[in-house]
Amino acid sequence: MAQPSSASRKRYWKSFILRFWGNYLILVSLFFIIKTFYDPLLSEIQYFVDTKLIQKTYVVDVYDDQWEPIPVIDRPSQQPKSQFARLFNLKNVETIQPADPNFSVVIPKIAANARIISNVNPADEAEYLNKLQYGVAHASGTYFPGQSGHIFLFAHSTDYVWNIGTYNAIFYLLYKLQEGDEINVFYEGKRHVYLVTGKKVVESDEIEYLTRKTPTEFLTLQTCWPPGTTLKRLLVFAEPKVM
Repeated sequence: MAQPSSASRKRYWKSFILRFWGNYLILVSLFFIIKTFYDPLLSEIQYFVDTKLIQKTYVVDVYDDQWEPIPVIDRPSQQPKSQFARLFNLKNVETIQPADPNFSVVIPKIAANARIISNVNPADEAEYLNKLQYGVAHASGTYFPGQSGHIFLFAHSTDYVWNIGTYNAIFYLLYKLQEGDEINVFYEGKRHVYLVTGKKVVESDEIEYLTRKTPTEFLTLQTCWPPGTTLKRLLVFAEPKVM
């Protein structure tokens, strides 16, 4: 039986190495794509299940001066369940307790609930990347709930693909908010309720929305856009709810 020639062996190994590296690069690319968009996709799926299948309503707990829950008579605990919820015996009303009564944000529509870290410098990348691993950041130099001025909260970001999920998950579904939707900010044990007035996608270098001055209380939430990237910024604007 004739032995393969030296040229044939070289062609074989060359083809083998090219196929190996080609498959390796494809797998690495797929890994980073999945890692980048896993959290946004998971959030979208959860939102679809909650709103379309279970028809779940999220309700924010109300507290007294000692920070004890107060029963709410008109809480929609008896609303009819969807067929899907009845089939799997799922709750269609869920109560959200703020992550931190001293400073946190709760958005019932998208089931967002996170601690807020105060006075984070949005111009210091090292600082905000560190703080954003623990919650939403309150931009230093902006106001706090209950004060007559602009409050700026942000939950982004990183330019490194392997960290994108770490910093964006809290506000992945922020784009689903519409005019009139409720945003709750708990500050020093008190609940402040805001209603969405609008939203806007801007370039990442448009900082005038961060530095804007307002004569009355005004809330801005910021996250990266599109979800899982750092290309642009999505801003959601809200004003205090008139009680």
